[in-house]
Amino acid sequence: MDEHTMYYDTIIKLTTAISQCKDPEEVALITAESVKTAFKAKGCSVFLLDRETRQLGLVASFGLSENYLQKGPIHFMQTIREAKDAVPIAIYDVMDDPRIEYPEEARNEGISSLLGVPIISHNKIIGALRIYSSLPWEFSFNDVNIVQAVALICGMAMDMCRMYKGHKTSIKILKDMRGEGTYKTHPPL
Repeated sequence: MDEHTMYYDTIIKLTTAISQCKDPEEVALITAESVKTAFKAKGCSVFLLDRETRQLGLVASFGLSENYLQKGPIHFMQTIREAKDAVPIAIYDVMDDPRIEYPEEARNEGISSLLGVPIISHNKIIGALRIYSSLPWEFSFNDVNIVQAVALICGMAMDMCRMYKGHKTSIKILKDMRGEGTYKTHPPL
């Protein structure tokens, strides 16, 4: 029962925090910090896919060193499948898995296990959320499900933030084009 309480608390805290965000990077940082804390993990990272370079770009991370974060590019087609095939991937031993792109750096960072899930929005893979543990961790079905739910919420919230920013920019451009005095302002509803 305590495990389920942790999951519910994580979802409530996370959705409350990100529902107030207006910046996609802030959503990513809150997600990384919340997941790392809720799972008592070594760290958590949020990556977004750059469709031109085919690399996963780090957007936010919590709990990992700068050395590890700067280890090198993460290639979309060569990396763990969570962002390529839209499936979660759980790796019990990062030192004994050929899918790990930087095993030595993971060992130096003290990472033992990894869970990666895709971040999906509007049926498109936009990135990946990864949890890193310092101790071997057999991720349960519930662990994977909750992280997938968080990744979906994160993707949806980042899209909402981008739309909000685009909406605000469009309004400003239209006002600039027509002039500030031509619009009638109404009190908020």
